[in-house]
Formats: sequence, C-alpha cells, structure tokens
Amino acid sequence: MTSPESSTIDLTTISRTVASLAVGVVHTLERAVVGEARMRTARGNAWEAVCADRARADQRAGLDRLVAELAAARAAARDRQPVS
Repeated sequence: MTSPESSTIDLTTISRTVASLAVGVVHTLERAVVGEARMRTARGNAWEAVCADRARADQRAGLDRLVAELAAARAAARDRQPVS
C-alpha cells in the first residue's frame, strides 16, 4: 500500500514540468521559424557580448578623447585671458 505522501504531486513539481515543456516548445518553435543555421547558440551569444563590449570600449575611448580635447581647449582659453 502506498502512503498518502508518496502519491501526491507537489506544486513545485508541476511548475518545473510546465516550465520544462514550455522551454521545449520555444526551442522547437525557434528552430522551425528561424531555421537551423540562425539558431542562437552559446558561442553566438558570447560573440555578441564580445562585440558589444568592444563597441562600448570604442564609445568610451571616443568620449574620453572628446573630454580631453574640451579640457585642453578650456585650459588654453583660460591661459589666453588677460589677468586683471
């Protein structure tokens, strides 16, 4: 005879099962819609992150150059002003 504890289904078990099925459906749907060649992969995600990091670094470097140019122009303008 089985005990009542072993025959009941926990709410978290149902949630995990539904989540697992949902992930499977999304994965299958993505494969069908996008195609095998355009599926997102860990390697693709990592490469996108590397490219985004490089783009942010380029933008940061450009902003640093601009700030340095503005600071130099301000210092030059201050040096040209006559002392009163």
